[in-house]
Amino acid sequence: MARTDLTISTPDGDAPATLHTPDGAGPWPGVILYVDAGGVRPTMHAMADHLAVLGYAVLLPDVYYRHGDWKPFSMETAFSDASERERLMGMVHGLTSEMVAIDAESYVTALLDRPEVSGTAIGTTGYCMGGVLSLRTAGTQPERVAAAASFHGGNLATEAQDSVHRLADRMRATVYVAAAQDDGSFPAEQYERLDQALSGAGLSYTLETYPAAHGFAVPDNPTHDDEAEQRHWESLHRLYATALSG
Repeated sequence: MARTDLTISTPDGDAPATLHTPDGAGPWPGVILYVDAGGVRPTMHAMADHLAVLGYAVLLPDVYYRHGDWKPFSMETAFSDASERERLMGMVHGLTSEMVAIDAESYVTALLDRPEVSGTAIGTTGYCMGGVLSLRTAGTQPERVAAAASFHGGNLATEAQDSVHRLADRMRATVYVAAAQDDGSFPAEQYERLDQALSGAGLSYTLETYPAAHGFAVPDNPTHDDEAEQRHWESLHRLYATALSG
């Protein structure tokens, strides 16, 4: 497994990123891994490494690049420490839907331009807030995203005009959404609204709930669940093996 440091030029500045690739000559199907609210940190690098070992060229971008050289969060204190929670939520809410769409075009272009990447379309996956980023990339880059996943994503189908579920009719990707049980950020009414949007758009999709808490797939989250994490890797690999061309 190899890791390459990259700088991706966007209309709003330069975004640091890493490209994680399997051993061997390649090329491999490309995937963008979108972080949870805690941002890029060792756990996310390890997850990108794991996905690369499964046979994918994985781009891990710093979605908070507009904040410059920001101090990494510890997920043990990110929500329990008042000042850290305020800092984290300020960064989360500062990443608007317009910014996500701008960045998505740059990220997808940069990934597809890499010699390590095969095909003309990529996959995406995201965790917590990254679930929204993953689906928004599929909705704003429909011809270049063939598979999109969200794990314990929150606010996927709100009443807001820019809610990502409203992009369902623009998507062309196969979609996989794994919700967490009793997740206040993705309650039953949002689950049903997303189901209706994906179904109404005629997409091939899976929408299911894991018997685990919000944050189940990310190892440094206090709510991490070993069994749910393993299930998530198996589901993600199955999605990409089916939807991404070599």
